Parts: sequence; structure tokens; C-alpha cells
Amino acid sequence: MSRYATASAFEEQRFVDVGDARVCHRKAGEGPALVLLHGFPLSGMTWRRAVPELSKHFTCHAVDLLGLGNSTARGEGDFSSQGQAELIRKTMDALGVLSYALVGHDTGGWIARELALLDGARVTHLALINTEIPGHRPPWIPLYQRLARLPGSVEIFRRLLGSRYFRRSAMGFGGCFVDLDLIEGDFAELFLAPLAASREKLRNAFRFLVGMKFDRLDRFAELHGKLLMPVTFLWGADDPTFPEARARAMASQFPNVSGFHSIPKGKLLVHEERPTEIARATMEFVERLRG
Repeated sequence: MSRYATASAFEEQRFVDVGDARVCHRKAGEGPALVLLHGFPLSGMTWRRAVPELSKHFTCHAVDLLGLGNSTARGEGDFSSQGQAELIRKTMDALGVLSYALVGHDTGGWIARELALLDGARVTHLALINTEIPGHRPPWIPLYQRLARLPGSVEIFRRLLGSRYFRRSAMGFGGCFVDLDLIEGDFAELFLAPLAASREKLRNAFRFLVGMKFDRLDRFAELHGKLLMPVTFLWGADDPTFPEARARAMASQFPNVSGFHSIPKGKLLVHEERPTEIARATMEFVERLRG
């Protein structure tokens, strides 16, 4: 395990067997349940900087989405957004979680909305952080989905991930951080190095990417109206991937919006760069509406 992982507030990772999937789960803290869903191509460890504050108030459950981190399928697996949500629902069943607040970032925010549709009776609150927007295609992702299907793409991307120039470029993670130096260090060690080192991990990440169908995402322009729980938006204001103006327009599709928290000098990975602000805004949202 990474030296950065052991320094976090999480307990040691554990695995939950759900059908043909083996789901990696990390837990921290005590109190009401808070389920944290990460984006592509990260893992539940992306919450490591926010969890020390969140775990003072909540039992935090961070799972690795299927195909990412350490969650794997023994068979074909269902990598669709609906399939991912069903897998998380069954994981919460296995863990005995009766109700929970839900936080989703990036593609994890898309899956969080699927989960809120599927498991709405248990989802008390929904917080969305810089996530997919119906009718909007983020830069590079459709291209990556096409490239992921080509022969030899795994080896090409393994080499690219080893390039500092690529990592800091717009096609890499240059649009994800205000401070590009954060791409290196523990972020690179925890998320990029494992992909570059393992053909299998990168192949699984491609299966995840290809499984996310944007025609399904576009349906949420209407499906958002079915999400009746309180919803808040925590948004990196300078994100070129999911622009704030489009996110504010999307917020009007939800019937029970609690607020829109714009975070200056934050891009796509705002929770990596501004974890204390994300944690405090999440706590205020959940505790204010509960109390």
C-alpha cells in the first residue's frame, strides 16, 4: 500500500463480493453514512484529503467503481452507468447501510444520479461535484472512448501516462488542476503509476470508459426531475471540462436544489485541490437540512 494511503483517515481497504464483482471499499469515521463516489480514472483514495474532516461527523464509505482502483469483475461485468449504480446499491446492502447521504464527483456524479434514481428511498441528500451535464460533451472524452477500442491503445496510453509533458497537457490532466504541480507527487503515485504499470488495470479502465453511454446521460435532462431529495452543487469555478454556467443551467432541472457553491480557483479535481472547502460545504449541506 502507498505511504500516502496509510497516512489517510481510511481504515485498510476491504473487499465486498457482489455477484461476479469484487468491490474495493474503504471506511472512516462514525456517525450517519456518507457514500463517496469518485471519477475517472481515479479510485476511492481521491477522497483522502477530505475524509479527515468528514469522518469527524460521518461514517464515510468510499468505494472503487467497477474497473477503476481495485474493484474488478470476474466475468464480463456491467460497466454501464446503471450497472455501476446497481453494484453500489448491492454493496451498501452487503455493508448493512440503511440510509446515506451521497456525494459524487465527475463520472461518479453521473453514477450517483443513477444510484439516487435506483435507491431514492435510502438516499437522504445528494451532493454533486464537477460532473457530467446532459447535452454537453466534455473535451477529449468521446475521443478517448473511440481510441480505447483500437488495437494497441493500452500500450500507447501506458507510455503517455509516463510522460510528464502529456500528464500536464490539456489532453492529460492540465485542465484538472489550477496548480499543475499537484499532478505529480501522491496523485501520480496513487492513480497514474498503477495504470502505467499494469496492462490489466488500464484495460479495465478502458472498459469503464467505453461503458459510459452519453445518450443515457442526455436522458437526465428529464430524469433529474425525479430526484426529490435535497441536492447541492459544489463546483470548481474555473473548470474547462464542465463549465460552471452549464452546471447552473443543469441545476434548474432538479426540483429540490439547496444551493450552488462556486469555488474560485478550482477546476475539475477541486476536491483534490480544495479538500477542506469541499468537506465543510458537504457537512453544512447535510447537517443543516438534517437539523
